[in-house]
Amino acid sequence: MVSAVPIFYASIEHYISVVVWLFCLVLGAASFLHCVVQRADAFPAIGTMSKGVWLAMIGGGLLLTALSPGIGLGYLGIFPLIAAGIFAVYLLDIRPTLRDAVDGHGSW
Repeated sequence: MVSAVPIFYASIEHYISVVVWLFCLVLGAASFLHCVVQRADAFPAIGTMSKGVWLAMIGGGLLLTALSPGIGLGYLGIFPLIAAGIFAVYLLDIRPTLRDAVDGHGSW
C-alpha cells in the first residue's frame, strides 16, 4: 500500500497544477475585461497608475500565463504566479477604489 503512493503523486500534482493554472487564466481574463471597460480618467483620480499601464501589466501577465505550458515552463512556473499577484492587486485593491470613484461614493 505504501509503495503505491509515488505512482499517484505525479498525476495528482499535475491535476492540481492544471486547476490552479486555469484559475489564474480566469482571474486574468476577469481583471483584463474589467480594466478595459473602466474610464481612463478614473485611474489618475484615485492616485494609481494609468489605465494603459494596468492594461499592459494585466495583458502581459495573461499572455505569459497562457503561454507558460507551451514554452516549457510548466503550468505553475514563476510567470503565472507573478501574474496572479498582479491580477489579485488589481481585483482586490484597484477595482473597489475605481468603483467608489466612478459611483461618487469615494473619499475625494
